[in-house]
Amino acid sequence: MPKIAGLPSSLNSTVMVVCHDAGAANLVFAWLRDWTESGLLEEFKFKLLLLGPAEKIWMQNPVPLPQMVWLTELSNGLEGCQTVLTGTGWASTLEHDARQLAASLQIPSIAVIDHWVNYRQRFERQGLVVLPSQIWVSDPYAESLVKTLFKDVPVLTLPNVYLKDLIKDIPPVKQNCRNLLYVLEPLRTDWGRGQPGEFQALDYFVEHLQKIVGAKPVQITLRPHPSDPVGKYDEWIDLHSNINIQLDTQISLKEAVAQARWVVGANTFAIVVASAAGRETYSSLPPWGGHFHLTKLGIRELRVINNN
Repeated sequence: MPKIAGLPSSLNSTVMVVCHDAGAANLVFAWLRDWTESGLLEEFKFKLLLLGPAEKIWMQNPVPLPQMVWLTELSNGLEGCQTVLTGTGWASTLEHDARQLAASLQIPSIAVIDHWVNYRQRFERQGLVVLPSQIWVSDPYAESLVKTLFKDVPVLTLPNVYLKDLIKDIPPVKQNCRNLLYVLEPLRTDWGRGQPGEFQALDYFVEHLQKIVGAKPVQITLRPHPSDPVGKYDEWIDLHSNINIQLDTQISLKEAVAQARWVVGANTFAIVVASAAGRETYSSLPPWGGHFHLTKLGIRELRVINNN
């Protein structure tokens, strides 16, 4: 794995790591692993509060931190901490609550943003806005967005060692491969149409599938997001039984991408991974689906292709 030069000065022991959603957790764990392997955390102490997808990711591949305490709740967990390091997920209030508690105790907090949308909403729950002491991102485009939206919050861009590690063993596309991977994510908007955005994007993708793959048959694999409930897409698959569609059974995103020629998603980090791995990548956001943020990262828009 490529190494990060040095340890951010904003990270001071003892560190409480609070993560729930998968995206930021993957970045945080990759950085911690890199610093651990480089010997930069030998004197550090950590408290870990990981729930939901973040806990599952850790259990599959834990980081061998030198000194670590596992927590199950926030209460009293910040006692003795010098830094709070959190994700910025949607699926719970855990990370927001940790930043709020840190602010009340005057403990610096660092928030990791792993995406390119809804930045303001990530720091607001029930009308309460809690900004961190610093924001960490992993690419220049995200850095630019943060600096535009949060002019008073310092931002640090760290190398995306998680992405580089993901793609390093993905082989080139096999000749005559006709597999398409569709990576799902909850879009948390219906664009005023009364149907979850992720299903609108799926419908738009199917309607214009041949713009991507041509007229020959293709195997489509749907990969649910880690936060998606089991069975979420079963009915949709049944309604499209005329198409060769299956649910992804691969353990890792790396394995799923390795078997695909094309990778499609709405606005998810997974298509960034696929693009970096040399796959043909597309956004399935429909024409009414708002701004697409990843064109600078080499991903094409199906709605633009369809209009040409």
